[in-house]
Amino acid sequence: MPRRIVQLLVGLFLYGAGCALTVEAGLGVDPWTVFAQGLSVRTGIGIGWITNIVGFFVLLLWIPLRQKPGIGTIANILLVGTSMQIVLAVVPPVSGFAAQLATLLGGIVLVAVASGLYIGAHFGPGPRDGLMTGMNARLGWPIWVCRAFVEISVLLVGWLLGGTVGIGTVLFAVLIGPLVHIALPLLDARNAGARQGRRIGVTRATR
Repeated sequence: MPRRIVQLLVGLFLYGAGCALTVEAGLGVDPWTVFAQGLSVRTGIGIGWITNIVGFFVLLLWIPLRQKPGIGTIANILLVGTSMQIVLAVVPPVSGFAAQLATLLGGIVLVAVASGLYIGAHFGPGPRDGLMTGMNARLGWPIWVCRAFVEISVLLVGWLLGGTVGIGTVLFAVLIGPLVHIALPLLDARNAGARQGRRIGVTRATR
């Protein structure tokens, strides 16, 4: 349990940090960050704080879908946007395409590793992922349809509000799935526990 809690908290903080790097790169961000960025442009509220607020309102949509949040869901709402806001405040502006691209790719990789950490901790999905699985359960739509519908909608609204859509948005969409696919088995706390159990069993058997 202590390892899982630490893994959850570190994963969520790194997730926000990775999103902040994609924002700093200025080449386009993922759909939900485009939405938060657009709202930030219109309201003047920091994008990190907007991310937390959006997460809370997305959680309210779980009610008609009869989804139950876990500890990880609440922690996601509190930590991801806060981490974004902190990192954006301390990371200096990035200029030059090479530096922007490196920052973007570093942010995407960090988001993938962070996803493996917090999902692998098994404390419940984030509010946005839970929305999609809830739609799947209640409406019967395939997960990919739910994801496409939600993310295209928030991307379009965010872009109309002034969020940044560009090559980074495309690279995020293309790379994040395969990278999380690699990271998740490596960082799954249950797999780690099983491996440790096997090692203990082998050690005892050899004594």
